[in-house]
Amino acid sequence: MNTNSENPKVGKKFQELVQESLEAYFSVPFRPETAFPIGTPPKPHKFDCVSEDRTIVVECKCYTWTQSGNVPSGKMRGMNEAILYMNHLPDEATRILCMKKAVHPKRAETLADYYYRIYGHLLERIKIFEVDELGNIRVVKE
Repeated sequence: MNTNSENPKVGKKFQELVQESLEAYFSVPFRPETAFPIGTPPKPHKFDCVSEDRTIVVECKCYTWTQSGNVPSGKMRGMNEAILYMNHLPDEATRILCMKKAVHPKRAETLADYYYRIYGHLLERIKIFEVDELGNIRVVKE
């Protein structure tokens, strides 16, 4: 569990790990913090990781279960907001939500599995990748 002051550093470190992992997974370079026009009228929105050719767009979420094993409901809303933005990307874009592998002894599923089970109906063409602390990728939703 991180303190609030540690969250930006932890999130940035996870984003860098995801970028390295995706570059190996897809064999293409990725760039951090890349903007796409979203909505009508269009406004630029920065996504965490985007392939150099702008065909793969990634949002990174370094969330965990609460200390007691409860659902981090505020974080779920944050992921739903990211999904909203991703659903407005150009049709040809591959969209990926990369989540930190988060387990809890009271839970039989990871946070990524939980999110997919509860919110899968919102995902449309969005994939979910779960990334562990070593950068290994597990595809939760293709």
